[in-house]
This record gives sequence, structure tokens and C-alpha cells, in this order.
Amino acid sequence: MRARLAIASACLQVDLREILLRDKAPEFLAVSPSATVPCLVTEQSVIDESRDIMVWALQQNDPESWLRMPDAGWDIIDDIEGPFKQALDRYKYSGRYEAADKQSERSKASQSLLALNARLDGQDFLFGAGATLADMATLPFVRQFANTDRDWFDAQDWPHLAAWLNAFLASDRFQSIMTKYPTWKPNDPVTHFPTTSPKA
Repeated sequence: MRARLAIASACLQVDLREILLRDKAPEFLAVSPSATVPCLVTEQSVIDESRDIMVWALQQNDPESWLRMPDAGWDIIDDIEGPFKQALDRYKYSGRYEAADKQSERSKASQSLLALNARLDGQDFLFGAGATLADMATLPFVRQFANTDRDWFDAQDWPHLAAWLNAFLASDRFQSIMTKYPTWKPNDPVTHFPTTSPKA
């Protein structure tokens, strides 16, 4: 989701190969150092971290100025990808982690969300009226957290956070990245993302 958001915002178009994680294509394993998705193969390198793909895309073209954010934006992303994501994984997949307590991990993750809720008070995005990379790098993880127990999430006292997330989920931008694609196989016709040529 994060890689697609940035690629679309940057008005780029890439060849898309949908990978089935439980049956990874040998061609994918041959190019992905970490054997994880997303993985972007450029003429110069292979990029297999979603944040790095976002930054790469926006460095090519950033018409919405997502990279124009205060240093605090990078701190937010670091927190979301670090302590928050660690707690989210143990909350969402508590059975996979020995001695993980689901409610305790949910509480840890919630501290990050309460801080975001406070920042969003009185503004549509984390740094004002327009989205930045901090918003778009964070929202997919907040969506994961909310969907783990949506009834519980909706009952919490974080109205600004909820409005921010719900506006994203209702947006054309979100819908445009959620298209389902068939699993890629060698010799398949090329699939482009976005499917129509973007406008600069």
C-alpha cells in the first residue's frame, strides 16, 4: 500500500508483478534480497523496503510536496515503523509470539495513536491542511491496527485520528491502490501500475 501510494503520487508507472507469499516465484526470489514485498527493481538497484520505495519515487517527482515536511515527520515515521509496528504485530498476531499479551500490546500501540490524535486536533493532516509523507507512511499501519478490532477502535476517544483514517479510507486515492491483481506468472502480459498513464 505505501509503495503504491507514493508511486501514484509521483506520477510514475511501473511494471507490477503480484506475488503469492506462500508460493513465491523463483524469479522474485532471485531479485529480492529479503524475499519480501514490496520489491522495486530499478535500473540502478533493488529496493525492498516500503519506506525506501516511497522516498525513491518522491525523489523522482513530488508534485504534492510530500517530502516537504518538518523533521518531526521522520520522527513520526520512525515511531510507527518501530515501537508501534512491533506492538501492532504482537497485538494482531499474538499467537505467533511467545508470551505476547494482546491487550498489553494494544495499549502500547495506542500511545502512539493518542499522540497522533493530539497532533491532528484542528487540522486535516499531521502537519496542516495537506498530506505529507508522514501521513501516507503512517495511515496504512493505522488501518491495520483499526481492522484488528474495529468495534474497539471505534469506541476509543481519538476522534481526530478516526476522522483522519476514515477520510483516507473513503478517498479515491485509497480505492485506486486497492485493486486486486492476479498472481504473476512468467510470460504473463505486462501489468502496469497505475493501470493508466499518470499525468505529471
